[in-house]
Amino acid sequence: MSESQPPLRFTGHHSLAHRLVLSTLTGRAVHISQIRPSLPSNPGLAPHEISLLRLLEAVTNGAHIEISYTGTILLYKPGLISGNAAGKSAIRHEIAATCLRGASYFLVPLALLAPFSKAPFNVLLTGPGVITSSTLSGDISVDTVRTAILPLYSKFGIDRNIELRILQRSNAGTRGRGGAGEVQIIFGHQIRLPKTLHFMNCGRIKRIRGVAYSTGVSGSNNARMIDAARGVLNPFAADTYIFSDVSSAALIAAPEKNNPGAKRKVGLGFGLSLVAESSTGTLYSADAASPPAGGQPPEDIGQQCAYYLLESIARGGCASLEAAPTMLTLMAMGSEDIGRIQLGKDVIGNEKIIQLARDLNNFGAAGWGIRDAEDQSKDEVIVSIVGRGIGNVARKIG
Repeated sequence: MSESQPPLRFTGHHSLAHRLVLSTLTGRAVHISQIRPSLPSNPGLAPHEISLLRLLEAVTNGAHIEISYTGTILLYKPGLISGNAAGKSAIRHEIAATCLRGASYFLVPLALLAPFSKAPFNVLLTGPGVITSSTLSGDISVDTVRTAILPLYSKFGIDRNIELRILQRSNAGTRGRGGAGEVQIIFGHQIRLPKTLHFMNCGRIKRIRGVAYSTGVSGSNNARMIDAARGVLNPFAADTYIFSDVSSAALIAAPEKNNPGAKRKVGLGFGLSLVAESSTGTLYSADAASPPAGGQPPEDIGQQCAYYLLESIARGGCASLEAAPTMLTLMAMGSEDIGRIQLGKDVIGNEKIIQLARDLNNFGAAGWGIRDAEDQSKDEVIVSIVGRGIGNVARKIG
């Protein structure tokens, strides 16, 4: 990064994670101010944001981070994306119990950085704050990252040695905080530049797959969720199969006065992840999980997730709302050619996608070209993006 380039200036905590990813990919420093300045008790960066900064520091070489005393101002100067260049063992990243965000909050940025790394990524998320299920904060489950986000990288020529392992499942605990899960991501396919994407045929839904999971509770919850979800989906897709995964809850130390070695179970709950695949490889996803406070039967969770999936399909386009940021970012980072993707108007008009377009423009990417889809009966548009040609500056490979 050139020292003469001043840092890009942003305000607020919204889109902070993606801004840090764009900063790392492009090599531009960022200065973010007014981060929750009005909160009386906990102003500034939240625990999950500080944890993400530490994770970015671990997978890069030469990153420089400055945080003001109150935590309301952040200066981030990115380093070179190095991955596991220092050794073959996994990078262990511990997440504190105060974390309110799901593991996907960390996994999606890691997956965006991994193709542009000097060495393969092998990161283990562990600690009392890891939540593998979907959360009330809007995070998708780890299952959805594995089945609906990572497979999309193959459209950019990134499809080898990619694996996401769920070593210990967990749901959000009391007040939505961590559940002591454990997740490992292995990303061993580094490239020079992502392929130019032309994806304008959504196809028709040919199959639906899903995972119902119960952690530390009765496995009958899975059967009840699956039955409720199939009751909604079967009239639309005959090829519907939902796997069932029952696992024990994690034990963490909870010393008492009379029993210093006491332990307690955390991360109890259940949930459902669904993915619909079209004939052209479009993936639509949906998540639902039991709330931390409880009180919601498995049948409601199953029906809720099925309706979420139908809503995602109804938005149309070749990318779901959850996958669109990843695909649009990879298109912007690709070779200096025009890539095209067809998106539903409800997706392109979402606040997060609009903010992403503004942020990409601030980081030097070209503006998007938007026109109506050829099929006027569909409420969709074609988005054209010129790649910036950033690519992998650390490793010269094809």
